[in-house]
Amino acid sequence: MKQVIYAILILSNWSCLNQESANLNVAIYQTSAKGDKLTLLNSVPFQGDITDSISIFPDQEFQIITGFGGAFTESSAYLLNQLTKLKRQEVMQAYFSEQGANYSLTRTHINSCDFSLNSYSYDTVPGDTFLKHFNISPDEGDLIPMIKEAQKISPEGFKIIASPWTAPRWMKDNNAWKGGQLLTEYYPTWAMYFSKYIKAYAEQGIEIWGITVENEPLGNGENWESMHFSPHQMSDFIKNHLGPQMKKDSLKPNILIYDQNRGDELKEWAIEMLNDKELEPWIYGTAVHWYSSTVDWMPGALNFTHNVAPQKHIIHTEGCIDAEVPKWQEDSWYWSKNATDWGWDWAPDSQKIDHPKYVPVYRYARDIIGCLNSWVEGWVDWNMVLDEKGGPNWAKNWCIAPVIVNTEKDEVYYTPLYYTLSHFSKFIRPEAKRIGYTMNTNELMATTIRNRDGSIVVVLLNESEIPKSVHIDLNGESIETTISEKAIQSIVIHSILD
Repeated sequence: MKQVIYAILILSNWSCLNQESANLNVAIYQTSAKGDKLTLLNSVPFQGDITDSISIFPDQEFQIITGFGGAFTESSAYLLNQLTKLKRQEVMQAYFSEQGANYSLTRTHINSCDFSLNSYSYDTVPGDTFLKHFNISPDEGDLIPMIKEAQKISPEGFKIIASPWTAPRWMKDNNAWKGGQLLTEYYPTWAMYFSKYIKAYAEQGIEIWGITVENEPLGNGENWESMHFSPHQMSDFIKNHLGPQMKKDSLKPNILIYDQNRGDELKEWAIEMLNDKELEPWIYGTAVHWYSSTVDWMPGALNFTHNVAPQKHIIHTEGCIDAEVPKWQEDSWYWSKNATDWGWDWAPDSQKIDHPKYVPVYRYARDIIGCLNSWVEGWVDWNMVLDEKGGPNWAKNWCIAPVIVNTEKDEVYYTPLYYTLSHFSKFIRPEAKRIGYTMNTNELMATTIRNRDGSIVVVLLNESEIPKSVHIDLNGESIETTISEKAIQSIVIHSILD
């Protein structure tokens, strides 16, 4: 843990590094396979001639950034409650303090999900159409206390998106947690359910910023909580029930549609729902996940969705290293090409090409950079904390989180994924804008952002086996850096003249 504390402590320091102009203050942070963990570099030795260059164009503006972060799940909250108070506070500080990752956008589940201790809903009385028995007591032991603790730590606060995996069983045509559809007779009740949830959380001092209508409406193979919607059904539910109910109750959550993988399915939903003029006033935008590929962030589908409705927003609401058990205190695994996802075993042969083995760190960094460059405004990871088995998960759907804990020994492991996410969440703040750039190499990935305070952030990814020396031009001012082999850098540039 000494290494983690050291990384957090040095983040408040600034340094002027290898810059030809006295008008800029530059801080360069690096995470690498050789052991850097969000390390503030005191010097950047150049590796031969500089052949790679980036030109930044601050006047070219694109989307406004909503934020970055992870999900509050019952599993994560339960595990944190098994740690000592000191260790729990350490993890929460690492995620939500200004000295840590400073998460600004989060997600949680309405009713249970696979990363719950068991299946539950907030109203178990069949036929209770007026929801007289509705209560959020299942969340009061672990989940709500975790959110409240994060609120106390976060200096600027954070937004929460809430998503249901399923309605209560008695509202569905199969009376089951898994699969099935919402019975049309319960559309009004399910809309009221959202309203009661938002109000109940507000009474706890927790504002729900946004909601998705259904997590993965296309289903998940009926392996855990799920409920199916077609685009037409979801449109009908929003226009005729959810939207009017929110208006009646004077609630204004940002409603996101879809909430599943990118690809051809996303295009189909965008065409049907984002072109619906009656639906348009009710919805904020589209939510997407990353599980359709381990290598491709699907820029074609993302750009298509943006172009269908440029006034609407796109937010990535879930991604994780799925179908894997965490590797404890084994940083090298997260930098190696040995991870596989659900598709390695289960994808149809025609889709196997999208599910090869991959490097976990690269998958995260590549996806976030690619998403930002394709109009995505926010990026939310899945569970914040899991145990060494990749749970608890009642459906045995094991996954990896950026922070892994051993509750018996009261130990915490900050995987390289934690530092990878911090390269974005810490330095790119809400209401920043993506700005233009050009780059003369395909061996690096980059995105460029301008924060509200005027600072420019350049995030670089170098997947190659050799260091890359890079020249950055910003309005005629020069910055030079070398990014190590197999590394991520966040270059934060302040003008001294501001």
